[in-house]
Amino acid sequence: MPWDDPEIDAEVAEYRRDEKIDEAEVQILDFFRANRGNVFYERQLTVIFERYYFHWITVKALLELSSGGSIKSETLELSSGVPIRFFWTKGNRYWKRQAARVISLVRRFSDTTVTRAIGLQGELLVDAALPLAAFTPVDRNARSFKDKTWTATGHDLDRIVTRDGIHYGVEIKNTLPYIPRDELRIKLAMCKHLGLKPFFVSRMAPKNYNYEIIQQGGISWVLGNQFYPFGYEDLANTVKNELRLPVECPARIEDGAITRLSKALAWQNRRQGPR
Repeated sequence: MPWDDPEIDAEVAEYRRDEKIDEAEVQILDFFRANRGNVFYERQLTVIFERYYFHWITVKALLELSSGGSIKSETLELSSGVPIRFFWTKGNRYWKRQAARVISLVRRFSDTTVTRAIGLQGELLVDAALPLAAFTPVDRNARSFKDKTWTATGHDLDRIVTRDGIHYGVEIKNTLPYIPRDELRIKLAMCKHLGLKPFFVSRMAPKNYNYEIIQQGGISWVLGNQFYPFGYEDLANTVKNELRLPVECPARIEDGAITRLSKALAWQNRRQGPR
């Protein structure tokens, strides 16, 4: 698991400067003034501000603020050698002590055993929720459908499901960052090749990703929280309380999210017209 996101760095480099960056810088500075005694890392801040700005807008604002001296920044390493970039206000003499605590916590929830369990928990909860929205399972970990097989890459689709005579290729991402853009486009190409409507389930997705999915007749189901498995309640609460990240250990996906999915499907069906 990369810390922080090379995907975001690529977005920052690619897009021309957006006026939203100026707005983000003001809000981020206010945030740091209100949290002078704290240290934060890049991915954490992108998630904290994602209600207002794309992840790459937040990163660009952070880099400009730190290069201009408004906030301090330094890149440290996890024990695996993977870099993690921290930000804090000037005058915080104890930021390294705080960063060490954050690194220890990040190391706990980015351990491969934990991330694998989190990924499986997302799939389990989605599997239990989809029948409540009238979906029927067809296949899992699939790269073939009917008489077609995807051979361009080694990817597969997490699920294939059907509803109202329409078959969907489902991708489930129970992660804090967005799905990598290259992976998004590969999965969209897979669905198109196999004759499936794309159906992406994620904790969070930017509007431009959702647009690509919807333009292909698909659905983006954004759930808001990252789901930890049973037995990880203490870790989830620590991550939520200390890092302010949207994680929880629910028994099932809430009814409101299933209602939103049903409304999105109804809207997409109206948009496409009679079949």
